[in-house]
Amino acid sequence: MDFFEFKPIDSTTKTDIENAISEACDFMEHIYEQGFYPKLCVNRNWSEHNPEITGEFAKPKVYRWYLMRELSKLVQQGASIKVLKSREKIQLNTPNLLDHLDEDEWDFTRKKLFLFPPERIDLSLDRLEHYTGTKSEDFQRFILFTNYDMHVDVFKKKFKDCVCPSREGVQMPAYHYKLPDNLGVTLVNIGVGPSNAKTCTDHIAVLRPDLMIMVGHCGGLRNHQEIGDFVLASGYMRADSVLDDDLPLSVPVIPTYNLNYHLKTVLEKYNMTYRIGTVYTTANRNWEFAQRRTVQEIHMSRSIAIDMESATVAANGFRYRIPNATLLCVSDKPLHGKPKLSGAAQSFYQNSKEKHLEIVLDVLELVKSEHPEGLPNSSIRASNEPLMGGV
Repeated sequence: MDFFEFKPIDSTTKTDIENAISEACDFMEHIYEQGFYPKLCVNRNWSEHNPEITGEFAKPKVYRWYLMRELSKLVQQGASIKVLKSREKIQLNTPNLLDHLDEDEWDFTRKKLFLFPPERIDLSLDRLEHYTGTKSEDFQRFILFTNYDMHVDVFKKKFKDCVCPSREGVQMPAYHYKLPDNLGVTLVNIGVGPSNAKTCTDHIAVLRPDLMIMVGHCGGLRNHQEIGDFVLASGYMRADSVLDDDLPLSVPVIPTYNLNYHLKTVLEKYNMTYRIGTVYTTANRNWEFAQRRTVQEIHMSRSIAIDMESATVAANGFRYRIPNATLLCVSDKPLHGKPKLSGAAQSFYQNSKEKHLEIVLDVLELVKSEHPEGLPNSSIRASNEPLMGGV
């Protein structure tokens, strides 16, 4: 078979569509296994100016759940699809690979289904396996990031059969509670700092997850905060600098409203004390040693918490069109005579770790029940990037 094509007709049923999309995904995987990139063409007869959108893929098996869902929605609205063999795969160890990876040459208004070229998908999934110690197909559609082993301990205790890294000493170990159709949860310990946060989200983005949530600790910056209080980010002061060349500081980055709404709902269900406000993300762990510069910025931005990863995760989520949010727990109050000291920190960790993760896992259940087709993403879609569907 040289190509696969499906055009719905009036008598086409939902089952017919699901079977056809499954066959299309099988064909894409077959083409890739033969050493070529599969090319997908989607024709949307309702679009006056941009009826046909196309793209090439790599390793379609890894994110088959996403292709199945998105293509099924398109065909249900009347779109036709065609899959055919495209170029021969480029090996990852060849010099001309870089010619296909330069994001400065990308059109970031492409539809989210076709955002990444196949060479980037191949390389990112390979690097993801290297950094996390787990297979790319183990990743689930709900991604949590932490910067502490204690959240990993709680995760492994709750999900005793989760997939763990296959070797010791990986840089950003990942843990996967797997469910059919990738409806489980992945927790990645990205460690401390914005560079790791950027590296990990750069590569996870090609999997097209349904959401990313930063589950970390922070310094509380307001007098009326206590150790153990929660912080729900409503915006970010991007002092981390690692994405400044990719996303100008003049571009506002905010968490996804629906995620924040669900996080707020669960925080109140558990009667947790929390504040909503700006999170200041810095690349300098010893920011306290530059008090005049940093503290002045903190006051000007009205920030309520400081950390080293949240704005980076959010900025990459915005850039790659992935719904995201931040839920932090106050571990110290450096501006109010309560710096992070070893003894107090260890006590805080033990008292907070289980409830912190429990809140976020409850939120994921709300998302599954209320947004089975994925969270609305109009807030992270450009005005010159219309909906894939006809609405």
